[in-house]
Amino acid sequence: MEDNLIRELGEDIIRSKKTVALTGAGISAESGIPTFRGSQGLWSKYDPAEYADIDAFMRNPAKVWVMIKELIDILVAAKPNAAHLALAELEGMGRLDYVITQNVDNLHQRAGSRSVIEYHGTNERLYCLECKTKFARTELCFDSIPPLCSCGGVIRPDVVFFGELIPEEARISAEREAASCQLLLVLGTSAVVYPAGNIPLIAKAAQAKVIEINLESTPLTEHVSDMLIKCPAAKIMPLIVDRVKELSA
Repeated sequence: MEDNLIRELGEDIIRSKKTVALTGAGISAESGIPTFRGSQGLWSKYDPAEYADIDAFMRNPAKVWVMIKELIDILVAAKPNAAHLALAELEGMGRLDYVITQNVDNLHQRAGSRSVIEYHGTNERLYCLECKTKFARTELCFDSIPPLCSCGGVIRPDVVFFGELIPEEARISAEREAASCQLLLVLGTSAVVYPAGNIPLIAKAAQAKVIEINLESTPLTEHVSDMLIKCPAAKIMPLIVDRVKELSA
C-alpha cells in the first residue's frame, strides 16, 4: 500500500506546476526536538499561559527566558533529518517552490532550503524591545537572563508568542503561495493551530491537491486531504525523492 502511495505522490509532484510544503513540529521531532504539546513536550514542563504568552513575557522576561534558553539549547544541538534534506533536494530539482514552516528551529535552511516562509518566526533572530536593534543568535551570550541590549532594553526572540499576530509579511506570503499552488504537502502538523490551519483550506479552495504525511489522522484527513501517508516524514520523503528522480530520468 505504501509503495502505491509513494508512486502516486511522485507522479503528483512531477505533474504539479507549483508545489508547496507546510511543515510543523512533527518533522522536527525526528531531529530530537520535542513537540510543544506531546507528552514530553515543553508544555508538560512549562505552563504556556505563564511562559508562552506575550503578556507573561512582558511581566517577567527573566522567568520566560528560562524556557527560551532551554529551547534554544535544544534547537542548536539538533540537526536536519532526512525529511528536511529531502525537501531541500526537491527544491534543488525544481520540484518544490516553497516551504511554509510553523517551526522556529531553522532546520530547513540548515538542510539547504532557500525558499522558506517562517510563519512563526525564528529563534535565530532576536531584537531589543526598546531600540529595536536586531541580533543574530550567534551574536549574543545567554549566560545571564534576560539578555540585555547595550541600550539597557530587554532582548526577545523574533518568534510569535501567544497573544501576538502572525507577522503580516509571513502571513500574506504563505496565503499567496497556498492559493497559487497545485499541490500542498502537509508534513508533521495537525494544522489545528490558527491561522496556520487556514493554509490547507486556502490551497484546497484553490483546487490544489492536499497530501498529508503524518503519523496519525488529523482534522484535515476527512474533509480536506486527498491522501494520508501514515509514516514518519524522515522515512518516506527520501523514497518520494527517489521516485521523482526515476520519473524525471
